[in-house]
Amino acid sequence: MQKKDRIRPSHFIKLASGCDIWILLSILLLAVGGTIMVGSASMGLNIGNSLSLAITVAKQLAFVIAGYVMMCFASHHFRIRSITKPGFVTIMFLMEGVLLFCRIFEGAGGAYAWIRIPFPYAEITIQPSEFTKIVAILILAAYLGDARKKNRTFFEMCRIPLGIILIYVLTIIFIQKDFGSAAVMLMISFVVALIPKHPGLKKAQRIFSVLFWLAVVAVFYLISPYGMAFIESLPLMTYQKNRFLSAINPFQDRYGEGYHLVNGLISFAKGGMFGVGLGKSIQKYTDFPAANTDFILAILVEETGFVGFLVLMSLYTLLLVRLFIYANKIRSERAKMILVGTAMYFMVHIFLNVGGVSGMIPLTGVPLPLMSAGGSSAMSMMLAVGISQAVISQYHKGELE
Repeated sequence: MQKKDRIRPSHFIKLASGCDIWILLSILLLAVGGTIMVGSASMGLNIGNSLSLAITVAKQLAFVIAGYVMMCFASHHFRIRSITKPGFVTIMFLMEGVLLFCRIFEGAGGAYAWIRIPFPYAEITIQPSEFTKIVAILILAAYLGDARKKNRTFFEMCRIPLGIILIYVLTIIFIQKDFGSAAVMLMISFVVALIPKHPGLKKAQRIFSVLFWLAVVAVFYLISPYGMAFIESLPLMTYQKNRFLSAINPFQDRYGEGYHLVNGLISFAKGGMFGVGLGKSIQKYTDFPAANTDFILAILVEETGFVGFLVLMSLYTLLLVRLFIYANKIRSERAKMILVGTAMYFMVHIFLNVGGVSGMIPLTGVPLPLMSAGGSSAMSMMLAVGISQAVISQYHKGELE
């Protein structure tokens, strides 16, 4: 092993040289703010049980620290050439086994997407599908980026990466019953697959682009008043139909399927410009079980107001803009795909969560990046940022064009 590749203790606590400080700053502020908001939003779920509240905050803090360690480690040791080696193929197949393994554990909300690890006073849950989003980005970068043979056909280039991603998606939908994670992976993959400039991909990329925009139009049609009858005729499970119907009119069943969304809208209205004060939300005490996960944005706006929402969106914007700036600078297609893929990972989550909580689109159960309670999402996103920081570091060192 070369000297520069040796694992040192510093690799777990600080990023590699040449990484972007603005990306690091935005991630740290989001992680710290998210931990504070998880504690605040969890108060309503743990009334009279201070131990349970302390455990919830401690778990979130532990996951954030673990994610930070993973981010720093990846920034030092990830190399783009490593995703073209045979060992990466092994990781792809092992990930599918882990996805299937989730089915033996107890489900939640109709989904079987978690590995449950019992601990004293608490249960640790890991959601492997979050990490498959990173694997999907790396698969596409490995097989489609920087392709040198110009005479390769679409089938020759895409049969392995698209086949594996399709297997992931089908497993997540039909085995884990987690449509939200599958939708996120597909959206990320569609955009990342548009980046390579190989002649054999042009026709397929045009088709991908049309399909992507058709899907966007279809979603907005389904949540319009004209889409209600069509939704009723679809062969979806009852809770999936109800999410569409609630987005169209949450007040139609305000004490049933629309209860969470109505509470979220009330929180937005109460927040005003400056909020009611950190920790002083009223709605989180009104039997609001998703207050610290799917609807944490509603609690944040209620407590910090529109100003708090602007600060949050500014941090996300800073992160995304810096990733896109480097994606535009770097010539390597694989590097571009990783940077854009990481940006899309955040963008899709932000769009689906904010859109769902505000009633613009159906709820998907997708967490708000680094804000919602949940360790897998925090660790996966910080790992993705660490991989992107490794790419940026290599660019600054002249290892990438």
